[in-house]
Amino acid sequence: MFDTSRIHYAALTDVADAIRDGDLSPVTLTETMLSRVEAVDPPLNSYIAVMADEARAQAGKAEAEIASGRYRGKLHGVPIAIKDLFYTAGTPSTFGSGAYKSYRANYTATVVRRLETAGAVILGRLHLHEGAYGEHHADFGANPAHPWAKGYWPGGSSSGSGVATAAGLCFGSLGSDTGGSIRFPSATNGLTGLKPTWGRVSRHGVFTLANSLDTVGPMCRSAADAAAMFDVIAGQDASDSTSLAAPVPDYSGALRDALGARDIRIGIDWSYIGDDTDPEIIHAMENALEVFADLGARVVPITLPNVDEVGRLQPIIMEAECAAFHADLYRADPSGFGRRLSAAIERGMAYDPVTLARAYIERDLFRGALARTFDSVDMILAPVMTAVGITYEALETLLDDVTRIVRFSAPYNMSGSPALTFPVGMAKAGLPIGVQLVGPHLGEAQMLKAVHAYQQATDWHLKRPAL
Repeated sequence: MFDTSRIHYAALTDVADAIRDGDLSPVTLTETMLSRVEAVDPPLNSYIAVMADEARAQAGKAEAEIASGRYRGKLHGVPIAIKDLFYTAGTPSTFGSGAYKSYRANYTATVVRRLETAGAVILGRLHLHEGAYGEHHADFGANPAHPWAKGYWPGGSSSGSGVATAAGLCFGSLGSDTGGSIRFPSATNGLTGLKPTWGRVSRHGVFTLANSLDTVGPMCRSAADAAAMFDVIAGQDASDSTSLAAPVPDYSGALRDALGARDIRIGIDWSYIGDDTDPEIIHAMENALEVFADLGARVVPITLPNVDEVGRLQPIIMEAECAAFHADLYRADPSGFGRRLSAAIERGMAYDPVTLARAYIERDLFRGALARTFDSVDMILAPVMTAVGITYEALETLLDDVTRIVRFSAPYNMSGSPALTFPVGMAKAGLPIGVQLVGPHLGEAQMLKAVHAYQQATDWHLKRPAL
């Protein structure tokens, strides 16, 4: 069934089927993945911590349970990894920050607990920008390296999640997204990453960047794999009062709809995309729309509400809420915080009440206006970034004005909308080109179905870096 020399690149869903059928041992698979991480990851630096002993114990338990007929479902015995901002009881949860590098929670985040309950094997904890915000902290070694092209930024803040999943160092990963942190690394690494509707996934036991913007979602190599993980982690949590009570559909089951993308209305606002977006991205988007049209979708020209303005306001809310989370520790001892996170906290503390009020008011107005847009379309196609690739050198300048990076991503954190990133081409620089579908609240099932149909008709999601 598998090319054993490349089993690390097998689909999560195929691995799950083989484990269920007894054709693949979770113990053997976990050892294979741990050996690959040991051999391949040092120059990539995607893992902050490999949890080898814990992973072996989980794999052994999964194998024994499955052998005795107690199969738990699609993730049972499947090795995955998590961004290092999810609490796991007794294990350091660093938040990628010197200020928290010794932090140990006494409980496990709901989303991780749900993965463990489903029988997933947690290989380790993945690199991220400090505080899920600005830059990689020096305490955790070199910046994560892009697996596709040397010198490029692999996206962030879920940088390790993007690198590890693209490099075949796990079969899927958990990321978080406050202004694009699932979508950036998914786009630049050729992954399919889902930023869910705000509140669709519990944030209990997750380090906070900005409480009213943070979301948690899966980063995988296909829509089918993302759906399998989302089936497990989505849903209300009594420990998170902001989690949504809406019933959780069968996301994987939705992909079996033979109609795929037929009759789906995809909106596009070319004026929003603008002349300063890389022509390679625009060309790839045009080709993707042609594929969707061939699959039976309807492409509908639209005019979006004031996305640029709300995108410029997102950092104000993000930084103010970031300051609220870190304030006590930062005031007591700022020495553990890196330069960019410190600057964000300082700005957050300095915003005047009128500026903050205007940002929250505009967010509410935008959320309502965007919701009305979905009266005429089912989802919106948009870029994730204006450029195909950003070098680490260029990133230093871009981070001085974060609004330039989050132009196409931040508005949909402000609206709380789900957004699904997926690959649609390859650039001349050897980097994947990713775009996003944005949907109405709780529209994840239809979006996953549309991208799954697209991926059955194309092979961009099957491309792998030449490590």
